[in-house]
Amino acid sequence: MSIRKISFAVDEYYHIYNRGNSKQKIFLNKGDYFHFLKLLYLCNSKRNFVIRDIVEDEYDFDREESFVYIGTFCLMPNHFHLLIKEKEEDGISKFMQKFSTAYVMYFNTIHKRTGSLFEGKFKAEHLYNDRYLKYVFSYMHLNPVKLIDKDWKEIGIKNVKETKKYLAEYKYSSYPEYLGEHRLQSKILSIEKFPDYFPNKNEFEREILDWITYNPRGKASEVFKKEIKNAYFK
Repeated sequence: MSIRKISFAVDEYYHIYNRGNSKQKIFLNKGDYFHFLKLLYLCNSKRNFVIRDIVEDEYDFDREESFVYIGTFCLMPNHFHLLIKEKEEDGISKFMQKFSTAYVMYFNTIHKRTGSLFEGKFKAEHLYNDRYLKYVFSYMHLNPVKLIDKDWKEIGIKNVKETKKYLAEYKYSSYPEYLGEHRLQSKILSIEKFPDYFPNKNEFEREILDWITYNPRGKASEVFKKEIKNAYFK
């Protein structure tokens, strides 16, 4: 049995992520993405429930006490990213177990398959300083750029305007919420429980624009790696 390298502490921030077993896709259609998002909301609850028994809209379900605070999310075809704040002892572990089990059961039933879906236990990084935490907001929300411009970190963005438009319209991340949009999926988030690095959408857009336009001679990928190293050790 593998042992997690980090432990979770109340009021600390964590980057939680996982991908499909053997890098397989964990979302095969729009329905999968939207069901995953519904589970992010529903499973962050100490209440027991069966989805088919919820007669109201799932996002109107009274969760009562939640396990964790979620600050951002980003879903990609074969992996996902979450920014989570530990609300109470073992909150993250309980939430992820409940959530992961629910999604795998859904996915295997809908797609008529069996066996594991994810590549082992979920992964976690402790975001223990301001610099790294702020960086992760951009890192997560920039992930979808790879779907339209896979080499952007190495050779730069081909069309900045189109890239910004794509990110703003990408339905499977919390990017729209940071632009001030209010959706049903906004209920997943507890943005107020996270540092106010971006007091308005202009500040957030400026931060993202800095990342997608900063590419001296195709070195953006190296800048990302350097930023992580500096965030950890400075």
